[in-house]
Amino acid sequence: MFSKKKTETTMAKTNEAEHTSINLIGTGTTINGEIKSNGDIRIDGTVNGQVFSKGKIVVGNTGVIEGEIYCQNADFSGNIKAKIEVSELLTLKATSRLKGEIITNKLSIEPGARFTGTCTMDKTPEPEAKIVSRDNQEKK
Repeated sequence: MFSKKKTETTMAKTNEAEHTSINLIGTGTTINGEIKSNGDIRIDGTVNGQVFSKGKIVVGNTGVIEGEIYCQNADFSGNIKAKIEVSELLTLKATSRLKGEIITNKLSIEPGARFTGTCTMDKTPEPEAKIVSRDNQEKK
């Protein structure tokens, strides 16, 4: 009655819906451990551990993270002490306080934000430039 094609289409829609989910860790909630999500995460509570998201991580004014963060995009307004890898854009809002290591492609820091640590914005190092002396050029 149902063809195999329709089942595959339904499965694809289900997987797509998972990616657009929004997860909330509210004020007063503390999580110790690892969080993995295909969707976006908003953190207004406290997380001690690793946070992985294929979407965006938002840390609100009351949010606190200690550990490691890996995501596509991020907006931070709270307190973070972590190693952070953001594949696209990391935004530090005016109320954010960050200590740690940042690896990202794009970084936006609002006036008032505080950041202490290191930042690497180029994941792929450029090849070394060849140095050719003037003598070598004349011989060729």
